[in-house]
Amino acid sequence: MAVLLVLWTLGTTLSGQVRAGAGQPPADSAREAYARALALEQQGNHSAALGLLWYASGIAPRDPDIQNALGEALDRIGALDAAIDAFRRALAERPGFRKAANNLILTLVKAGNGEEAVARAKALLAEGPRDADRYFTLGLAESEQDVDAAIATFRRALELNPRHTLARYNLALVLKRADRLPEAVETLERAVEIEPRPEAFYTLGVIYWQRGDTDAAVRSLRGAVAADPRYADAYYTLGAVLAERKDWSGAADALRHAIAVRPELAGAHDTLARVLQQSGDTAAGAREFAEADRLRRRAALEQEAGVWTAVGTRTLESGNLTGALDQFRRATAVFADYAPAHYQIGLVLQRLGHQDAARAAFARAAQLNPGLVPPQQDR
Repeated sequence: MAVLLVLWTLGTTLSGQVRAGAGQPPADSAREAYARALALEQQGNHSAALGLLWYASGIAPRDPDIQNALGEALDRIGALDAAIDAFRRALAERPGFRKAANNLILTLVKAGNGEEAVARAKALLAEGPRDADRYFTLGLAESEQDVDAAIATFRRALELNPRHTLARYNLALVLKRADRLPEAVETLERAVEIEPRPEAFYTLGVIYWQRGDTDAAVRSLRGAVAADPRYADAYYTLGAVLAERKDWSGAADALRHAIAVRPELAGAHDTLARVLQQSGDTAAGAREFAEADRLRRRAALEQEAGVWTAVGTRTLESGNLTGALDQFRRATAVFADYAPAHYQIGLVLQRLGHQDAARAAFARAAQLNPGLVPPQQDR
């Protein structure tokens, strides 16, 4: 995380205005890119969505919807300072944008700026002191600052709206963190009665496992994957619990389900490797250990490439095309298969008038991630 925070300081004071230049795309293509990005997000193609949101933001830096979506995408890759900046831009253009306000508060908490998060959440609550959702947001902000205050705030949200399942679920998480496990279990069981959300089943399963009740843990984790068959973390944890019980076949099945949903889940490959070795298949176990190591190395390189691409995107917004190009190329030097950086290289080369080189960069991006098709004007 440190590399994200250090590198992002390169772009803290830019105005967000893009200078006109050769090949500057038309403003209406920003909304097209934004719409395509949202569709890609729904398909789970987050890398392509992020590339398109960077593109849209460069054309329309004052569009609050684009900035909010960009912030959410940056938050997902751990570029928290960059995400915070995008959410601030969204709010500057639309001060009453509740989703962006909530996103900013939660990302400030993740970035360790709980004091500002709590202050913003309290200001939001002051505007609607009978709004359970505003209490919920304040509780999330307080959860990293003051556990007792967060518990009281979530309970106030539930007084105003007893069916606020997310407030009840997050209350249980804070109780769990405070090691008040019986209260956490009771809260989660009530949450499941009201609305059988998969994350409530999952957290119940984790608590039961921690308490040594593996039967209850397995039941709850199976409830989680029944509620959401694509819940990779629940399959992964179920596999770990079954492995502890020496149910090698059941564990391997659950872990393979987790990997099928999220092939990049290195921990699932590690656990599957141990299960396979325990069940006598040492060769397959060795292959899974090797795959886990490969995925961890790839994830680290991809994260670093994402940081350089974020920095380059901000440099591009300042009008420094050659500086941005250098930073995007640093991203591909770190991780040659990072598709969004190749896409950004194409955009810069296009604006510099190097159309053949731009087409080659766009082709490489699309080869790596078919969601990253060239802008409309190049098709």
